[in-house]
Amino acid sequence: MTLQEAIKLRVLKLCQKQNITINKLAMLSGMSQSTANSLVDGSSKNPKLLTIIRICYGFNINLNEFFDDDIFNDIEDD
Repeated sequence: MTLQEAIKLRVLKLCQKQNITINKLAMLSGMSQSTANSLVDGSSKNPKLLTIIRICYGFNINLNEFFDDDIFNDIEDD
């Protein structure tokens, strides 16, 4: 699995856990709807750290909590 795929799945998992939509996450994170959509539709091939930090802000978690998931254990090099 690529890092981009893992980030996408983690975002979707956290949205489900917190019962929020991608649109609501974008609003809470202070990022554009298009940025949020590109992250989950796969068109964003290399999400920036700042984007992930904003996502964490939207979820009210820190970076450590975001990456503390088994999904990040088997990341492939692109």
